[in-house]
Amino acid sequence: MRHLLLSPLSRRLLLAGLALAAAPWAQAWTDKPVKMIVPAPAGGTMDVGARIIADQLSADIGQPVIVENKAGAGGAIGVQAMNSAPPDGQTIMVTVSNILTEIPHVMKTAFDPLKDVRPVASFARSSMVLVVAPTVPAQDVKGLVAWGKANAGKGSFASYSAGSASHYAGMIFNQKAGLDLQHVPFPGSPPALQQLLGSQIPIMFDGMVTSLPQIKAGKLKVLGVASKTRSVHLPDTPTMAEQGMPEIDFGNWLGVVVSANVPPAIVDKINAAIIKAASAPKVRDRFVASGFEPTAPMSSAQLAQSVKEEFDRNAAIVKQFDIKLSQ
Repeated sequence: MRHLLLSPLSRRLLLAGLALAAAPWAQAWTDKPVKMIVPAPAGGTMDVGARIIADQLSADIGQPVIVENKAGAGGAIGVQAMNSAPPDGQTIMVTVSNILTEIPHVMKTAFDPLKDVRPVASFARSSMVLVVAPTVPAQDVKGLVAWGKANAGKGSFASYSAGSASHYAGMIFNQKAGLDLQHVPFPGSPPALQQLLGSQIPIMFDGMVTSLPQIKAGKLKVLGVASKTRSVHLPDTPTMAEQGMPEIDFGNWLGVVVSANVPPAIVDKINAAIIKAASAPKVRDRFVASGFEPTAPMSSAQLAQSVKEEFDRNAAIVKQFDIKLSQ
């Protein structure tokens, strides 16, 4: 049998091709439909992001990606559905990080976010904004505090879930401003925003994704951005830190998690597939147009470390501001 003689350049090209073939994203992750659980109602931040990534992921892997909304219990219903499925990577969950890092501190959940769930890949980030009903006369945080004190005992703030960043930010604002606002939790952003649009509730810290369309339409007023820097989506809106409340710095990454029992090799393949889908220019454009901001790719291990750090930070916030556990 004759041996094939290759030039040095051809050998280098062959080796490069073999390396690419061995890369996780070049290996078949699955030849079956994928179930993508979203632990929130349709129309919210998680749902919007999930459907954007699902479209591209389906095209990349050549299989249907079926989005299922399983809202309730601070994300626990969605996590339970994910962990009840076989740990073969066919069932994944798109979630915001607060399901793992915030809610478990103030709600009794049926899962351990650091042991029962494995973060896989993040693909977008959402900042939070302080929005108020159109009938609230304030134009900035100082004015809102003055209005709140003038209406003592009559005010309230909405959140998109007890134990969420929306809840945390509202409690910190309430205490730092010396107000007595009542917390009114909702099962997701859309129903909470309806109450603000109708002026039944005056105040809410909400995700950029769900509030931005209402802000642009002039139906809600935005008074501050809860992040270290101003948002590219609202460059003229000052941060909460600029207005004297640096503690109110909240944003969530949006990404994929799986059961902790899914084998590491499959986790790596899903990580590569999600990163590939998220890097498609049309996907990035859709995320930005929807109010998200891009995130840098991270391995599953790096994302798990960031979850642990954020979990610990929120534990300190709960203690400092005496945010009580919801039974």
